[in-house]
Amino acid sequence: MSKLKLQTITFLMFVIQTCLGQTSSKKEIYNADFKWTITIPENFISVSSEEWAKMQAKGEDAIEKTFNEDIVNQSKTIFIFKNDNFNYFESTHQPFDPLIDGDYIETFDGVNGLLMETFQTQMPNVKIDTLRGTEKIDGLEFQTFKMKVVYPNNLVYTILMFSRLFDKKELTVNIMFIDEEKGNLMLESWKKSRFQN
Repeated sequence: MSKLKLQTITFLMFVIQTCLGQTSSKKEIYNADFKWTITIPENFISVSSEEWAKMQAKGEDAIEKTFNEDIVNQSKTIFIFKNDNFNYFESTHQPFDPLIDGDYIETFDGVNGLLMETFQTQMPNVKIDTLRGTEKIDGLEFQTFKMKVVYPNNLVYTILMFSRLFDKKELTVNIMFIDEEKGNLMLESWKKSRFQN
């Protein structure tokens, strides 16, 4: 069976997840691999690795059912925070060697296509709008993918993905929300984050 290198499977978590946030103060995180500092907004709490593993397993299952292929998920979590129902702030990294894995941009676009097709297959009654682009964060260009999922009851679930290849390692930041105010807090936090040279 073919293998899909896929770290965006966690986006499917809203299909199977309801959880409540708790209050907390702002938290600064430093990642040495990318020399990256980010401040998590107030009132976001850390998601346990056990809870996230369950969500990933269900997301993987949905993709495998859609494409009848096995998932190979090599991503490592940097952080996962949540606030209230369905508002998630996540960052992961995974190895990516263009000599082995192919063209990075083509792979990024391919993963986004798989994500969208999985949503359409698993939830045929939703409307999906997407936008592909690039954006600079602290002077570094990231590939971006935005997906708005509109349910028949007009509930809107927004997914923002930012990815960049650093040598042979991909950094991804995912912002997923229903509450637009909380989505803006996460986006502001991400845009104010810093990478050391």
